[in-house]
Amino acid sequence: MLKATLRSFLAHKGRLMLSALAVILSVAFVAGSLIFSDTVTRTFDRLFASTAADVTVSAKEDLDEAVPSGQTPTVPASLRTRVAKVAGVADAHLDAEVENITVVDRKNESVGPTTGAPTIATNWYASDRSPVELTSGHAPRGPGQAMIDADTADKKNVEIGDTLTVLARPGSFKVEIVGIATFTTTNPGAALVFLDTATAQRELLGSTEVATGISVTAADGVSDTTLKHRIAADLGSRYDLKTADEQADSAASEFGGFLDVIKYVMLGFAGVAVLVGIFLIVNTFSMLIAQRTRELGLLRALGADRRQVRRSVLIEALLLGLVGSTLGLAVGIGLALGLIKLMGLLGMNLKSTEMVVGWATPVSSYVVGVGVTFVAAYLPARRAAHVSPMAALADAEIAGVGRPLRVRAVAGALVGAAGAAALVGCARAEKTSSAASLLGLGVVLTLIATVIAGPLLVRPVIRVLGGAFPAVFGSIGRMSQRNALRNPRRTGATAAALMVGLALVGGLSVASASMTKSFDRQIDKTLGADFVVQNSNFMPFPQEITEKVEDTEGAGLVVRQRFTPIKLAMPDGKDVRTTASGYDPRLDDVAHVPYEQGSSRAALAAGHIGMDADFAAKHKVRMGEELPATFPGGRTTKLTVGALTDVDTAEGFGVEGGLFVGFGTVEKYVPGGQDSALYVNAASGTDANTLRDRLEKTLDPYPQVQVRDQADYKELIRQQIAVLLYLVYALLGLAIVIAVLGVVNTLALSVVERTREIGLLRAIGLGRRQLRLMIRLESVVIAVFGALLGLGLGLVWGVAVQQVLALQGMKELAIPWSTIVAVVIGSVVVGLAAALLPALRASRMNVLAAIAHE
Repeated sequence: MLKATLRSFLAHKGRLMLSALAVILSVAFVAGSLIFSDTVTRTFDRLFASTAADVTVSAKEDLDEAVPSGQTPTVPASLRTRVAKVAGVADAHLDAEVENITVVDRKNESVGPTTGAPTIATNWYASDRSPVELTSGHAPRGPGQAMIDADTADKKNVEIGDTLTVLARPGSFKVEIVGIATFTTTNPGAALVFLDTATAQRELLGSTEVATGISVTAADGVSDTTLKHRIAADLGSRYDLKTADEQADSAASEFGGFLDVIKYVMLGFAGVAVLVGIFLIVNTFSMLIAQRTRELGLLRALGADRRQVRRSVLIEALLLGLVGSTLGLAVGIGLALGLIKLMGLLGMNLKSTEMVVGWATPVSSYVVGVGVTFVAAYLPARRAAHVSPMAALADAEIAGVGRPLRVRAVAGALVGAAGAAALVGCARAEKTSSAASLLGLGVVLTLIATVIAGPLLVRPVIRVLGGAFPAVFGSIGRMSQRNALRNPRRTGATAAALMVGLALVGGLSVASASMTKSFDRQIDKTLGADFVVQNSNFMPFPQEITEKVEDTEGAGLVVRQRFTPIKLAMPDGKDVRTTASGYDPRLDDVAHVPYEQGSSRAALAAGHIGMDADFAAKHKVRMGEELPATFPGGRTTKLTVGALTDVDTAEGFGVEGGLFVGFGTVEKYVPGGQDSALYVNAASGTDANTLRDRLEKTLDPYPQVQVRDQADYKELIRQQIAVLLYLVYALLGLAIVIAVLGVVNTLALSVVERTREIGLLRAIGLGRRQLRLMIRLESVVIAVFGALLGLGLGLVWGVAVQQVLALQGMKELAIPWSTIVAVVIGSVVVGLAAALLPALRASRMNVLAAIAHE
């Protein structure tokens, strides 16, 4: 039996390789994501471990900064002298480092990275823990001098002697580049500008009396932990102390979010490949077994029992899984290498020679690859075991269409009803967490139900889709329609491969279109300013930009917005850590805020706060109630609830809870912050277009900020949502690739199965061109059937997703009909492309050999 199994596997290796491609793709994404994330994690672990000081002293931060506030936590510079006197301290240096800066050249073009990595300005001092070393020029020696990293200098054509402008919180200042420093470790993609310590304190932090931290070097024989305890005993609990290991762990956890995004996206692709591949493998093995009915019957007649036949088919599947997993692992290594090269183009210089292939990667690859093929082949193997020895005497297929389809109908109806109930429950849920859970359950159950019941829909739907074929293409069209109807299971399984991908595309397209429409309507309802001045990445900007805007000719009212972290002690006993917005008093002149109770004037008064009414109800907050509040730096007060808003989303008014206070409250409890947005109205007698031109001219030296009107703001939101769409289209591309493989496989095996039939058709006069047309029409109708199933299911999912989004204020439903029409047209193209090779092969068959085929 083993010898017969191996011979059978090798006899069908060409057909099985098409199924192996699905395994290869799924394993490649799993392996690639694991290798890439392991490589980046180990690289940055080394970076953080090699550059961290033995002990660091910094300001203690108890609040989470969900939205950048522009505040830089500091410690007194005099603390260095005190720390240096602690027993076991070999050296102590002041750190003056900020990330929220912009550096521009003489042409007012940004010198920093454009990939989202920060531009960091810091003080320079010689240290064996520094990630860079001076390789050209000299270190900065006073005001007006700076050093820059070599990678940034190369990319932006910066040379020694060039003058750059640094835009920091206290204001802008010019520096001459006097030195170039080269990274000795991995460059994480950031741009680094170094100043001498006094200049960094004064220009970046506003005073030489403060620093962002103190880096401490331990004396020989003193451990980091011991030194930390000694410093803590001297300073008390006012400051945050971390050893080198703790700093490395903290930096790694912050960086982990970036890695998780890449990892989960790639695993998402792997999941789609696995899911679609299962249908392809099931279909392949089902057809191969159907074609080998007589062969299996002969084996049974010669004495093979059912267990041996089933084991034979499963061994073939395991061989396929092993081959696919091995090739997929190799492709995954190549994929990881490509990602490493891509990161290099984006500024993160990883070394391919340090690629990490941990033991978990091959294990996961083989578990996924072998597991997928084994699971997919199990049902066909069970069917094979039921082949009767009498099948050797007849030309019969084991795939019937009787009772099993009735079983499918019952099972599909039950699972579908459960899925529909979950989606209805999702639409009626009042809590986001409950709605999301029901949504996930509903999506899984309705997908399973559609797969189970798909063959039942083949005959009624394809009769409609192919109804015009006989009239347009005559007998060729009639035969193609009947070929698609011949085996509903096969057609349903083939279409399911395309259905899964298009269902995801349909659902996410509806969700993204609904989000876009909801944000557009929200902007129309709430934004009343002529223009919004805002950073491109929503980071705060220096005070001098606000002053320049206020002094611009034609600028009338300017309302400032500033964010601050805040902690509120709520009446329900919970402490809520979130972000509040601070606004100038005339908020109503630039925004249309609907109030359930209270007003802007009451909310923005000194010692008052406004919040979303639903948030207040959730935490049992009443109008006029006093809430204990904690701001950064441990400053505390009590804020009186002056207004409850009825805003659909908290966009522009904070994060959780839509909290907002008066600008005076922010300045009082959080001094030294930076504005995040300016809402500007044109002065009386000034045309809005004229004001825009003047504002853009005023802000020309500040490339980090833009002037946006209502239309620009909508476009900004659309661009952000477009990132989701790009992921959707990538998933669509992957699903189409695997679905095309599935259709090609099905048609190729179908051509082999119908070899004698095709020979007879050719013998009675069917031309090669007519034969190719028949197969193409069959392929198109199957592809369109899968597309309609997928889009129908996706629309249902999309509407359910929109109901979940409505709980977050995005209440508009939008159906992207243009996308749906494009997908249907695309499915026709997919069908035509998938039929090319099978149709060509069928048309080249020798007529006599085909008639004699058994």
